[in-house]
Amino acid sequence: MLRLTSGIFALVVSFLAATTFDANAQNRGGVLSIALNPEPATLIMAMNLQAPTQTVAGKIYEGLIKFDFDLKPMPGLASSWSISSDGLTYTFKLQPGVKWHDGVAFTSEDVAFTLTKMLPETHPIARSTLSHIESVATPDPTTVIVKLKEPFGAFLTALAVNSAPMMPKHIYQNGDYRNNPANQKPIGTGPFKFQEWKRGEYIRLVRNDQYRIPNKPYLDGIIFKIIPDEAARVAALEKGEIDATSFTDVEFVDVDRLTSNPKLEVTRKGYEFFSPLAWIEINERNQPFADRRFRQALMYAIDRKFIANAIWFGSAKPATGPVASTTVFYAGDPKAYGFDLKKANALLDEMGLAKNSSGTRATVRLLVPAYGSSLTRLGEYLKQTLGKVGIDVTLETLDPGSWAQKVSNWDYEMSINYVFQLGHPAIGVARTYVSSNIRKIMFANTMGYSNPKVDELFARASDAPSDETARKLYADVQQVLIEDVPVAWLIEINFPTIFNKRVQDLIMTAHGINDGLESAYIKQ
Repeated sequence: MLRLTSGIFALVVSFLAATTFDANAQNRGGVLSIALNPEPATLIMAMNLQAPTQTVAGKIYEGLIKFDFDLKPMPGLASSWSISSDGLTYTFKLQPGVKWHDGVAFTSEDVAFTLTKMLPETHPIARSTLSHIESVATPDPTTVIVKLKEPFGAFLTALAVNSAPMMPKHIYQNGDYRNNPANQKPIGTGPFKFQEWKRGEYIRLVRNDQYRIPNKPYLDGIIFKIIPDEAARVAALEKGEIDATSFTDVEFVDVDRLTSNPKLEVTRKGYEFFSPLAWIEINERNQPFADRRFRQALMYAIDRKFIANAIWFGSAKPATGPVASTTVFYAGDPKAYGFDLKKANALLDEMGLAKNSSGTRATVRLLVPAYGSSLTRLGEYLKQTLGKVGIDVTLETLDPGSWAQKVSNWDYEMSINYVFQLGHPAIGVARTYVSSNIRKIMFANTMGYSNPKVDELFARASDAPSDETARKLYADVQQVLIEDVPVAWLIEINFPTIFNKRVQDLIMTAHGINDGLESAYIKQ
């Protein structure tokens, strides 16, 4: 009788487990369709941080750490970690049984190679953040011991997929990273594998059946449809031809209307890690850009409230400096640059930039990346408002690849750009302003800005023994930068993700649509 009762109990447990599995199985399958614009230049995340690359490659590659909506670290490829009391030694245990998409085992050797060899050479952020590493030990295939030269409070943040995508040593160990044939077919450990890229039409990913989390991902695949026209993207979303849009896919004036669509859901969650800041990037190698009075005049000549309300239709707010108000260590606005044409003119007069007979003080070239009509209208507004103080702006609109090439090669005077904060000033802010990161690479210090005081403050803040000390140092560096105006900050963008309500668990972390989407499923 006891054996019979036990057997019946076991059958009940098995039935309940099977029922639960079947309930999940009902939602397994289907292909998620996501709008993509513009078309990325590459999918190799270790070499390119443009938004479209991250959106696709975030499903192919993984980092050691992920972050929740409160920017608290969660396991990624690292299942756990410990930090020594002096803050110098980080010991990571890796998830067991992880494989690269080609079937080769992912091990601690891949982590060491990524952190010490490949990323410091190819990645626009890693050169700065990973320079804190003194050594990386790999005592066994699932253990990584990282020793730092000095405490670096943002080190865990630096290990997210954006700033430290794990790369396969067996593919890239020969060192010719940019010309590697594997760049045409990226190989990661993520929940989805690259299948096909039909240029100008779509990129197709398929489920990684050997993914490290049992039964995930739920989707059979994801197709990224390249739709250059904004109206066509909105129409495709409303018709159900695509399931989701993000970032600048939808014209901001349409967001309120789409919010009332009963078939769609709009969320602002999933951008916490990025906290994007839009600005005018300024090449300071030549006059008049090298004179900070000219850069200060730009700040006074631009109405940032108008940009936020009339161009972004409330999906943005005026930026006050180099650190977004939505992130840690924001120190407020110690120097107010209100919209004041008189102050702008006074600074330009002080410089000796007299107006000619047509009222022009200087003619400048402004690059506008083709990331949607909002940036196009922003360029037109900047031309109009700067013209009021005698700065004649020539607009040059470029496709994302050509734009990135010009900016990274310092072949520009001014350029519209928006840059992610990446969870911590030591990761997403310092890279733009420290002189050690003046490099011909996108999202580095392409302006040529150099201030030893700024270098010192960022270095001391990143090594600070406490958050209280770091907060004071970051406040000090914000003051210096706001006075120097190495870039002309415009707005903090609050992007929407809009998706069909049949899609469930789409936005689950602070990385939003750029995350792996292993938990997303289509409701049957």
